[in-house]
Amino acid sequence: MPETTEDAKQLQSDLNQYIRYLRERLFFEPDSPVFHYNLGLAYARKGLRAEAIAEFRQAIACDPSMAQAYVNLGGLYFQEGDLDRCIEANRKALELDPHLAMAYSNLGFAYLQKGDPDEAISACRKAVALMPNLLQAHNNLAVAHIQRGEWQESLEASQKVLELNPDFAPAHYNLHIAYKALGEDEKAADHLDRAKALGYPIHG
Repeated sequence: MPETTEDAKQLQSDLNQYIRYLRERLFFEPDSPVFHYNLGLAYARKGLRAEAIAEFRQAIACDPSMAQAYVNLGGLYFQEGDLDRCIEANRKALELDPHLAMAYSNLGFAYLQKGDPDEAISACRKAVALMPNLLQAHNNLAVAHIQRGEWQESLEASQKVLELNPDFAPAHYNLHIAYKALGEDEKAADHLDRAKALGYPIHG
């Protein structure tokens, strides 16, 4: 069921109340990494990136072993367009816990944006080894293989994405590119049509 305006208002009200609660708790327990971390999550949920970054940093200052705080911090740096700090934060998370699939997936996405498909593939392979159903990591693999001209590998990655979510528009577009490069024009056209129907922004 789609979220109504009233549902959205209630969610924001609950979130604001939760933030007030956490800030009150932090007044009495300013060195609690958990309260700072949860407040960072709440601010991120509201789209308050600067405030969320400050809270995750504070959580790390209170507990330098909090790997998930580094993962979330890296995600916020990515949203800010700071790819180097995103990579640094996720790498720090993996130093603390080498089994964080999301950290590897985030690294893969950041390396894609930096135009480094080799590093992206390495990171995303580790992500899907740890979490085989991590859709975004499979999609990152598909794009990275396209960047390297490895069409068959890209097809396989995109097909895995569609097993997880048949309506994931970027996967259909990636299949269009790969099939087009392989000379399979009918399949390419079918997936392009599907991507358009699902709202994928086609330019040109």
